[in-house]
Amino acid sequence: MSATPNNQAYSISIRLRKMENLHIVFWLLKDISWCMVWKPLGIAMIVPTLAIAIWIVFKNKDFVSEVCHNLAIVFWISANSFWMISEFFNFDETHLLFGLTGKQTAMIPFCLGLLSLMYYYIIWKPRHKDAIETL
Repeated sequence: MSATPNNQAYSISIRLRKMENLHIVFWLLKDISWCMVWKPLGIAMIVPTLAIAIWIVFKNKDFVSEVCHNLAIVFWISANSFWMISEFFNFDETHLLFGLTGKQTAMIPFCLGLLSLMYYYIIWKPRHKDAIETL
């Protein structure tokens, strides 16, 4: 639980916290599989990791700060997963889109995640100084 700028308490349910913690387990299994080149497990872990990340975005829809930050995580996992797949199937150095290699194409969702955070910090937050937010 953390305090918001206007000193109101922000809390999340135990169920959501458990899902966030489980999400970390799936994410680590995905990345360990990538590191160890365990293709089936790595690819299989994309689904629960990404699904829970998307679920967390929707469960926090009342707070723009949470939506923007968790949306950045969704894009991060998407980019990371695409990069992993590009290495697993040896198209990480192949030119795919706009002259970008498979690995470089992962920059698209990485940048979308950054844009969601830039929107929050540069546009939304300055215009809503009195809004109840978690950050």
